Amino acid sequence: MIRALVALALGALLSGCGFHFVGERPLPAALRSVYIDLVVPYEVTTPPLETALQARLRARGGEVKSQADQARSILRLTDLSETREVLSVGLDGKAIEYRLVTRVTFELRSGGQELIAPEAQGVSRDYSFSVSEILAKEAEEERLRQYMQDELAELILLRLEAELARRPPAAAG
Repeated sequence: MIRALVALALGALLSGCGFHFVGERPLPAALRSVYIDLVVPYEVTTPPLETALQARLRARGGEVKSQADQARSILRLTDLSETREVLSVGLDGKAIEYRLVTRVTFELRSGGQELIAPEAQGVSRDYSFSVSEILAKEAEEERLRQYMQDELAELILLRLEAELARRPPAAAG
């Protein structure tokens, strides 16, 4: 009985302060109907970043349109880059530690107006490398790259939401 009351009180306290579980935040109006314009030259497959953004928007009740003229807003992503930097080398002169860096520039437009100016966002992760485990390390690097693009999608949405929340309702879409 006491546990139920404590849980109820905690729930009321958290809901009163604006706390929401991940994925349960209401989308700003400008993100409820969006077209994702990912500019990636010479790309054969859809980058995980676009897939992650689509999934996150849909999970929160948004609509991701297949054509720009059907959407309320256009989320433009440019300069998507993935790099690998050597952090340290072993006694034999071979790399034993790398840093993966993924960056993208994003902007949000609606009705020909710029809602969010172009802004760069990036994430990085370090990992160790061993020549004796090359296949496993290559697979680890690929999983890490996908995870990083998924994290980047969340960071972009958080940044967009924060910027839209600072604007007056009429200007935010």
